[in-house]
This record gives sequence, C-alpha cells and structure tokens, in this order.
Amino acid sequence: MRREVFEIKIAIMQPYLFPYIGYYQLIHASDIFVIYDDANYINRGWINRNYILIQGKKHLFTLNLVASSCFKKINEIEIGDNSSKLAKTIKYSYGKAPFFENIFPIVEDILFYKNKNLADFISNSLKLVSEYLSIETKFIRSSSLPYNQEAKGQYKVIDICKKLNANMYMNPIGGKHQSAAFVKENLALTFLKPSIPHYVQFKNEFIPGLSMLDVLMFNSKEDIRNMLEQYTLESET
Repeated sequence: MRREVFEIKIAIMQPYLFPYIGYYQLIHASDIFVIYDDANYINRGWINRNYILIQGKKHLFTLNLVASSCFKKINEIEIGDNSSKLAKTIKYSYGKAPFFENIFPIVEDILFYKNKNLADFISNSLKLVSEYLSIETKFIRSSSLPYNQEAKGQYKVIDICKKLNANMYMNPIGGKHQSAAFVKENLALTFLKPSIPHYVQFKNEFIPGLSMLDVLMFNSKEDIRNMLEQYTLESET
C-alpha cells in the first residue's frame, strides 16, 4: 500500500514586535513557524521597533531594551520600561480608529506581559495577534530545537527543516537562499511575495507598510483574514 506523503511547510523568522502584514502572511501560509530566537540581536533593526500612524504621518516607535548588544542572542536580552508610554502613544494615535475597542485590550496584554525576556515578550505578541486572527499555525522557538548551530547560512535553515520533517521551506521574497542545497535534501524552496492591500486610514492618504497595529486598528477580523491570503508563492528560477 502506498504511503501518503503530507506537505509540511515551514517558515523561519527572527521575532519582530508588531511586524508588517507580510510577516503575518508568512505565518498564515506555513504549517510551522519557527521563531528564530537564538540569533544575534541586530542593533537598529526591526526586532523591537516599527512604524505606526500619528496625525497622518509615519512615526517610528521603539520598545526600550536593557543592555542590548549585537554580541547577545535575542533570547538573552531583557526589555526596558517604556511599555506604559507606548500604550499611551498607541491610544492617542488610534483612539478613534474603528476597531480600537477590539484591539487595544490585546495591545495592553502584549505590552504589559510580565515576562521581560525579549524573545518571550515578542513570541507572546505574535501568538496573541495570531489567535485573534484565528491563525492555526504552530509556533516553535529555534532555541528549543537540537539543530546544528555551527552550520552556516542556508545549511542552518535546512537542518532546522530536517529536524521538523518539513518538505517545503517558505522564505520572504528578498531571501538569499539557493535551491540546489534544498533540492539535495528533498526540500522545496519557495518565496512568499506579499501584496500590501490599501485600506482607509482616517481621512489620510494611504501610507503602506506600517506595523500590523495599523492594519488591526482600521480593519475587521474578516477583512484582515482576506488580506492574509493576498500573496503569491514563487520558486527560484
């Protein structure tokens, strides 16, 4: 009797706080989403900051960190003490948004999470937003896996996929991986190209690519569920 082979799609990304909708499209498209929490922290990257809308303009918000360093792993860093200030800024910015009353309690649950470890804090935020959107993807922290941390580049990714019995690796469209190494391991390599839908942001001209916070504040759960499907998957040519 022929054994049926099921497709297991995996994506691997560093944890970002309130990333843009393309990140959530990648979560939604995968069966297992690996939060790459034992990578080195990147100074002035997007792990703990992003853009929101304030008075019709793009504004950078930053979650403070304690003694952050590119020599530390993401899961070795603690968050700082500006969660209350961020909550007030978000309330000021989006208090009149159509879905503020639905979303702000989730924002408070995220920002006032008791665990101050950066990886735990952001992992919790990704899970809470995904739960609200009824995304059923399984989350796994890379630090919980016995993968080869000495491997370089894409070979580290391949080893994580093998540990999880994946047969497809999904990467953002800007990824640098080459297909030959994946084919050798019977792994399909695909690239997710997001489509960023326009939506009404008060009476302002639309500003694309803002944090998921902006999407959540201005759109119903059903509309966002539809947005999560607005991507294409491309193979390496």
